[in-house]
Amino acid sequence: MIERVVIVTKKTPLEELVERFNSRAQARFYIEHLGGSFEEYAAADARYAASVERLKRSIPRSLKTQLIERSFLPNFLFSDDCLVVTIGPDGLVVNTAKYLTRQPILAVNPDPERVDGILIPFAVEEAGEWVARAAEGRAAVQPVTMAKATLNTGQSLYGFNDLFIGPQSHISARYRIEFAGKAEDQMSSGIIVSTGAGSTGWLQSIVTGACRVAAGASKAKVAPPDQEQYRLPWDAEELYFTVREPFTSRISKANIVFGRIRRRQSLVLRSYMPERCVIFSDGIESDYLAFTAGTVATIGIADRKANLIVRNP
Repeated sequence: MIERVVIVTKKTPLEELVERFNSRAQARFYIEHLGGSFEEYAAADARYAASVERLKRSIPRSLKTQLIERSFLPNFLFSDDCLVVTIGPDGLVVNTAKYLTRQPILAVNPDPERVDGILIPFAVEEAGEWVARAAEGRAAVQPVTMAKATLNTGQSLYGFNDLFIGPQSHISARYRIEFAGKAEDQMSSGIIVSTGAGSTGWLQSIVTGACRVAAGASKAKVAPPDQEQYRLPWDAEELYFTVREPFTSRISKANIVFGRIRRRQSLVLRSYMPERCVIFSDGIESDYLAFTAGTVATIGIADRKANLIVRNP
């Protein structure tokens, strides 16, 4: 039973500039000094604030309402009786989902003229109706498979689109990789683990880049595969992993660089890095697990799914 609504917001670019420069006037000076249009920042900020206010007013009075800003997500406890409403771009949905257990997410687009997302199908004008539907159990939910990294220290981290395991800067990560009965020591710029939702995101960039580089280096025709060849459904019980820029040497190999992780399978990584190696998810570098020497990370399909409310099941 849904008894409360938690609205997740994000800071606008203007709010972030004001935080950086301490005042709206100084933020305006900075933007205009560089030849930018401050009016566009102000207009986007005003539109977002108006959308948030309209969303708040549309929530049925029978439901308790609470607002939290995105930066508080890692420390916020979501109760089982809440509906989570995100108002922002796709990234806000992604960042919110990994902190939930079974709570449904209603993703609202605050500004269709400026935000064009795949995961945010609902307009502010219809949000109240869909909140009511969800509260009455009349809204269809799309489960989304997530990835999970578990360390031998007991820590864990979920990923909606992807997990990154690698260095914090432009150095090579050193680790041992084990998958499907094979193992080897590697040096690379990191490993990406992609879910079905993320299979046409970062993974697509890696696949495209690898094919273009191979084609240029060998002067052979190495065309990137069609997206449909590696796109996974959002609820697929599979993950992809790919090693970025593996370096081969006397002590490092590059035989295990791409694969599918299925249910009851794991990708196991043992760090050889004394420092500056991390695991983070969905582009949020500030919320990470340290992956330093002696740490073992087991990567697999998460034990829970994200639940997105959709128009059609």
